[in-house]
Amino acid sequence: MCRHGFRWNTRFPERPETVQQEGWPATLNRAWELVFPSMAQLVRRVSGLPRGIDNPRRVTERFPDTREGRQAADGWAKGLDDPRTFYDVRTRIDGRVVTKSFATRKAADAWTTQIAHDKLTGVAIDPRSGTELFSHYAHRWLDTRRVKGRPLAPKTLELYGVLLRAHIEPTFSSRQLSAITPEAVRRWHAKVSSDSSAMSAAKSYRLLRAILSTAVADGLVQANPCRVRGAGMERSVERPIVGPELVLELADAMTARFRAIVLLAGFGGLRLGELLALRRRHLDLAAGTVAVEEQVVSLDGGRRLLTEPKTEAGRRVVALPQLVLDSLAGHLDGVGADPDSLLFPAEGGGLLPATTFYKHWRRARHQVGHDELHLHDLRHAAGTLAAWTGATERELMARLGHANPAASRRYQHAARDRDRAIAAGLDVILQGLQKRDAR
Repeated sequence: MCRHGFRWNTRFPERPETVQQEGWPATLNRAWELVFPSMAQLVRRVSGLPRGIDNPRRVTERFPDTREGRQAADGWAKGLDDPRTFYDVRTRIDGRVVTKSFATRKAADAWTTQIAHDKLTGVAIDPRSGTELFSHYAHRWLDTRRVKGRPLAPKTLELYGVLLRAHIEPTFSSRQLSAITPEAVRRWHAKVSSDSSAMSAAKSYRLLRAILSTAVADGLVQANPCRVRGAGMERSVERPIVGPELVLELADAMTARFRAIVLLAGFGGLRLGELLALRRRHLDLAAGTVAVEEQVVSLDGGRRLLTEPKTEAGRRVVALPQLVLDSLAGHLDGVGADPDSLLFPAEGGGLLPATTFYKHWRRARHQVGHDELHLHDLRHAAGTLAAWTGATERELMARLGHANPAASRRYQHAARDRDRAIAAGLDVILQGLQKRDAR
């Protein structure tokens, strides 16, 4: 108690702690804090230099926000040199006492009203919670991030680290989480979009948004400041549709050692990492299938890891056309008899470096006059061919190992486009027949 007779919480009783411990509903706890001013008190704090004293030190007194308190504060300030007045708001958030100071009464009242609304709606955040630096929180997020209960895949973890270092941390590294505003995010996104590719900007934005979404869930910030409409969407360049004839040309242009890789990619839809991890036991010629159970992940510095597929959907069994099975039957003659023997090993044994395959791939695509093709275009070809046969969305997802239906819909759209082209071709034929009959 100060000499003016003021003491925190003198006018209204505190809520008994035992009541909260007995399990009041959260809404009732918030209502208590709103109804009783003792839970959100305003205090006028006046400081100044006493008169008539050599080398005076600044003194401070606090006064209750009552008529008598305001009169006492004004009277005391008149006896000071260089008087300064501040307004302190004291409240409770999640059981913790929070005090925030303001230079004006208007600002203090506005914050008090806002925090009361936030308590009632259950989104009140302790202002001290968001003081952690973004860089510290982001790296802890990478270490603890789980997707469907599984840690981030090595390749994903590597990509996120690159995006953080190259695009996000130069702007936000030393900022507190609570200091990252929607305006700051908009300015950052505009800069990244102009300094790098649209794809890098979209990936970086999605990563920043995911990190700050977790900060919201952790109660460190009240809302996610990433609100740039469409900023996380990637608008990839349309890739060419590779027909079955071109897949066969590419396979024939490859060295015999890697011919089956092209066929498996173009007609089975396997990714390169899945192809490089295939073993003899994964191939069942009698059933006409190949099982995808592992993948090779290539990291910076030439490191290669043998891991499980990125998602559960990636673990699958794919039925193969007879042409591919015949090619694989011949390929097995050069594969070790051990069930764990790799189908496509390095020359000295062990996992084949992707760079070795790509040397032969670039030579083959140049030979057939299609330098623009990526190996992943063959996977798209397999999806489109499956859609042409009438495969449903769920069947495409199972065959290609998609966890997201949107990826499989692309092939259905391509198949519908192809179907319209076929119909147009039939029109030409029918028109020719009609002209012949009319003669």
